[in-house]
Amino acid sequence: MGFFTRDIKTLNDLFVHTLQDIYYAEQQIAKNLPDMIEKASDPGLKNGFQTHLSETKGQITRLEKVFEMHGVAAKGVDCPAIDGILKEASEVAGDVDDKQVLDAALIAAAQAVEHYEITRYGTLIAWAKMLGRDDCAPSCSRISMRRRRRTRSSIRWRCAA
Repeated sequence: MGFFTRDIKTLNDLFVHTLQDIYYAEQQIAKNLPDMIEKASDPGLKNGFQTHLSETKGQITRLEKVFEMHGVAAKGVDCPAIDGILKEASEVAGDVDDKQVLDAALIAAAQAVEHYEITRYGTLIAWAKMLGRDDCAPSCSRISMRRRRRTRSSIRWRCAA
């Protein structure tokens, strides 16, 4: 089921699809972070990616709770957007020999991922409220707040380097 297909008829359908989209995205991010950890040369960046991996696993668990609250089985749906962001990150990082440039490329990739996630969670929060799902909105909001804090932190790291 893709965006704007016949399978999405209601706001609830769109909410569930977007929930499945971000669930898939978080799982793909968790799969790709170990490679980013391995490639990072700066100890602070490596540690940041390790923290990100741990938090991402927690986000997956929180999303499973939102699925449960919403009465829908937790499952992902292919997300070409996150697949493209992660593919680009892998390709760029694969072409860089200079460690500082590689770290900068990894930071840029991580920020692209974070911004994608922030938009998805912001959308889910708004739609949960519109659907009267005051039980789901706070969970999505907590995830989104953590994402924004991590993005600001990576920007500070980049500026300090």
